Amino acid sequence: MDNPLRDLQREFPQYRIWQEVIGMRETRYAAQARNLGINPHAVVTADPAELRAELGAAAPAPLFPSAKYDPGVPHPARVYSYWLGGKDHGPADREAAKEVMLHRPEVVAGARANRHFLARVVRFLAAERGIRQFLDIGTGLPAPDNTHEVAQSIAPECRIVFVDNDPVVLAHARALLTSTPEGACGYVDADLRDTPAVLREAAAVLDFTQPAAVLLLAVLHFVPDTEDPAHIVAALAGGLAPGSFIALSHLTGDFAPAAVTSGVGAYTTLVPTALVPRTHTQIEALFGGLPLVAPGVVPVNAWRPGVSDPRPTDLYAGVATVPGRRM
Repeated sequence: MDNPLRDLQREFPQYRIWQEVIGMRETRYAAQARNLGINPHAVVTADPAELRAELGAAAPAPLFPSAKYDPGVPHPARVYSYWLGGKDHGPADREAAKEVMLHRPEVVAGARANRHFLARVVRFLAAERGIRQFLDIGTGLPAPDNTHEVAQSIAPECRIVFVDNDPVVLAHARALLTSTPEGACGYVDADLRDTPAVLREAAAVLDFTQPAAVLLLAVLHFVPDTEDPAHIVAALAGGLAPGSFIALSHLTGDFAPAAVTSGVGAYTTLVPTALVPRTHTQIEALFGGLPLVAPGVVPVNAWRPGVSDPRPTDLYAGVATVPGRRM
């Protein structure tokens, strides 16, 4: 089946391209260069062929002029893909993943429990809280039960924005994470630390005057204390309408301090990124006092599980609401 929006997004990754519905019938396409210094103007037309011609004539600079993919350097998203049983990883990623597993074999169960939490929390928010907009920050590589698949299976009109700052992740997202005709998917190249840019870019697809859910799953443990992860959560919450939600999961050493410390050491030796396990108290504090949805901050496989899963995991998870709506 033809999908002009998806085709345009694949052909012109230098642009944010989205679809708008005007009134009851008219559909139009809009595009804006991701690098606004090249061409800050948006192109809007009802004809996808006209948009293709306009973008082809503009020929802006490459989207990632300085980004380099180095298969010899393990990447967090590809290492995580290996633990999930995915296929988007190389020898260096597998070596790093297996080295961590030698120190803490439960890392695999934790990664998969976190993926199950993603599906449960999106299903809960869409089905039980009526959320129709999702901002998924730190998307990672596509895997079963992606955010848009779960949300749009409940409400096809759901709108989802995926945020990452890795070119390989975003390329996979644009190619594979595509929306239902009734809804929308957007893709933002931004660092979660730059919350104004995240919210500004996401607003091309999401209406932040209406409730939305922000997902920060297994991402804040890459933010050291010096970069104030609690401030990131507060800044995101400050941009949301009352009745919105923030969901997060986070690495902890509470259940096996020595093994997790050893695994983190192996990880950071091979993967060029910070990784900061935090305690239950520290993770709960990331919500900044926002009201927590029951059962609060709990092990990731204990947050509203459909079926009890006793396997140990090294992550906590929780969901908070932005005040203004009964929980």
